[in-house]
Formats: sequence, structure tokens, C-alpha cells
Amino acid sequence: MDTHAQNTGTGLDPEHLARAAADADAMRREIGKAVVGQEDVVRQVLAGLIAGGHVLIEGVPGLGKTLIVRALAKTFNGSFRRIQFTPDLMPADVSGHTLYDPSTGQFTTRRGPVFTHLLLADEINRAPAKTQAALLEVMQEGQVTIEGESLKLEPPFMVLATENPIEHEGTYALPEAQLDRFLLKIRIDYPSLEEEKRLAKQVTLSNVGEQLNVDAVETIVTPEAVVDLQRVAAALALDDAVVDYAVRIVRATRTWNGVSAGAGPRGCIALVRAARASALIDGRDHVTPDDVKHMALACLRHRVRPSPELEIEGHGADTILAALLDRVDAPRA
Repeated sequence: MDTHAQNTGTGLDPEHLARAAADADAMRREIGKAVVGQEDVVRQVLAGLIAGGHVLIEGVPGLGKTLIVRALAKTFNGSFRRIQFTPDLMPADVSGHTLYDPSTGQFTTRRGPVFTHLLLADEINRAPAKTQAALLEVMQEGQVTIEGESLKLEPPFMVLATENPIEHEGTYALPEAQLDRFLLKIRIDYPSLEEEKRLAKQVTLSNVGEQLNVDAVETIVTPEAVVDLQRVAAALALDDAVVDYAVRIVRATRTWNGVSAGAGPRGCIALVRAARASALIDGRDHVTPDDVKHMALACLRHRVRPSPELEIEGHGADTILAALLDRVDAPRA
């Protein structure tokens, strides 16, 4: 091991680490050129990509979810596809299928929209369980099987699925086991008054219609560089005390008063992975308890089920987790 790598205590060359941190921060700032406000949402989506996970975004239509994904794809010159999930969507519409060509007398494979870097699965809960399961299998395996042939997806691959929290008619709720496959569940809310004013000016200035404009976003890195960011984040230093803090938070969800079902070990792994990505975005070579705390809501809100009594009183998973985070002691520096 060279001297520089030893100095970081992580096995990472300091220049390599600094370059990765600068790239992550530059990507975040470039997305901000197209997306007005929503800084936390942008940061969490970027953390999901760097952590090598998939994210579920919950918010009413018209808050810029598609814009965020398109801007993120442009920062690394990645491909982007969008699927509008509907009740009649079939698994083959997502993954692809084989087609008989009568002119050649042979079957040819037609790849589905899942063969991309970033896939926006819009209103995933409108598709039947069979189609949801097909996508979730691709998320888990990173490959698609068509007529017995396994086809690898090109990294980085990330699914950003959306759910509308208001309209539930004609929807198929994702079961807990499938929700657990998402690294993060991000809530996107209405912009502030000032942000909405800036948004109205920015979108209508020299722009005809409602096309999403990401012209201001520059390509900073390549898809290969994003894969390198994922490796760097996975190699950051992680103290045992920080791991202990993350585990205590997750285990507390299982015994917390008013929780019907808490997070499993996958929730703990997700929390540590997301905390590593958060540390890299902040330009650090090590993970802190604040990284864990900052990512806890997004990592755990879809893995914690409040009791029916608390839900009737209007208390959701976020309320429970906020109280829990206040009670679980963080390690001192």
C-alpha cells in the first residue's frame, strides 16, 4: 500500500478520494441548476445512486420528480427511460420479449425499457402485482431473463419509482417485502413561496409549452465514473461506534411503542450504505453519526409500520422515527 493510501486509513488514495468527492458535489450542484429548491430531495436521490440502491419517491404530481431524474442522467451522460405504470401493463412491457420474424424464420429479442441507466417507474402502484414483481426482480438481480437467456444490465442501474399519496383508487399497494427492496423512500413536498416564484419564472422564460428543460445542466462525469463513486463510498472509513449507532436505531424500531412491525437487517444495511454516500457527498473520508441520523428517515420510513391506533390518531412512520432518533444516544466524537 502506498503512503497516500495509508494516510486516509481507508486504503483510498487521497487524490482519488478528493476527486470523487468533488465529482459528487459537482453533480449535486448541476442538478440544482434545473431543479428549483428541493435540496434535500436532490441530495437523497444522489445518495441513492452513489449507494448503488433504488429509491421510491412519494409526492403529488407536478413537483419535479421527472425533472430531477432527467437532470441526474444528464450529469453523467446516462440513458434515461420512463414507464407509466397502468393496470394493463404486462411484465414483458418492462423487461422485453422475443418476436418471431417471418422474413428470417427466426426469433429476435426486443429489449424493454428496463435496459437503461436510470428508469423512472411512474406510479408503480398502478400496475398489478405480477408486473411490480417483475421490475423488483430486475432491481434485485441486475439482469433480465428473456426466454431463458440472461441479459446483464449496464451499470450504473437505478430505478426511481413514484407513488401518488392521494389517489388510491385502482392501485395495488406494494407489500412490505417488496418495499424493503428500495434503499430509500423519499418524500417530496410543495416548494416554498419564494421557490415557487422562481420556478414559475424559470420554467416560462423563453420556454414554449411545458417541456422539461435541462439545458443548463452540464455533463460532469461518465457512467464509469459513477461506478467508481460507488466503489469509493463503499470504501470510506466506518468506525465501530457508528455501526453500533445505526444498529441500535434499527433494533429500536422493533420494540418501539406503537410500532406493529419494525425494520429488519436489510434496513440496517441500507442505513449504513446511505450514510457512506452522504459522507462522500460532504467530501469526508469517514462516516459520522450525523450521516446516519440524516439518512435515517429516508431509509426506515417504508420499513416501519405504525400500529392501527397510531394511524387513526394521525401519527405516521416519520413521527415515530423522529421520536426514536431523539431517544437513541449518538456516540460522542
